[in-house]
Amino acid sequence: MTATPTYTADRYTPQTLARARRAMRCAPFSLGLYEELQERGVPLATIAGRAGVNHGFTKVAIAELPAEDELLWLSVVGILRREVDGQGITDSFRLTPLGRILVAEWRDLGSVWMSRLSWVDRLRNWARRWLRLPY
Repeated sequence: MTATPTYTADRYTPQTLARARRAMRCAPFSLGLYEELQERGVPLATIAGRAGVNHGFTKVAIAELPAEDELLWLSVVGILRREVDGQGITDSFRLTPLGRILVAEWRDLGSVWMSRLSWVDRLRNWARRWLRLPY
C-alpha cells in the first residue's frame, strides 16, 4: 500500500505562495467551499447563484459565468483543478495540494488570514489576472 504524499509550503516558491494566497483572499468564496473542495468535487451549479449562498459557499449570489471565471483563475494560480471523469473534463472543481496548504493556513489563522488583504493586494491580483503581467 502506497502512502499518500504530504505537501508542505516549502515545496513552493515564496512567489507562488504569495500569488496563491492573494488570489484566494480576493476570490468571493468562503472557507466552507474550499473545505468542501478538499473532500470532493463540487459542480459549478452548486457554487453559482442562490445555491452558492444556500450552501454557504458565497455571501451573495454570483452568476454562473463570473463564478466560473473566478474558479478558472484559481486554477491558473494553482489552487484548484477541474475534475475529470471517464467522459472528459467536468464542471466540477477540486483542491490541488497547494490549495490544501492554503486551506490549512486559513483554518489555523481564521479571520486574521483574511484581514491581511489590502487594496494593494487587490490591485496586484487584478493586474496579474487581467493583464497577465509577469511574475
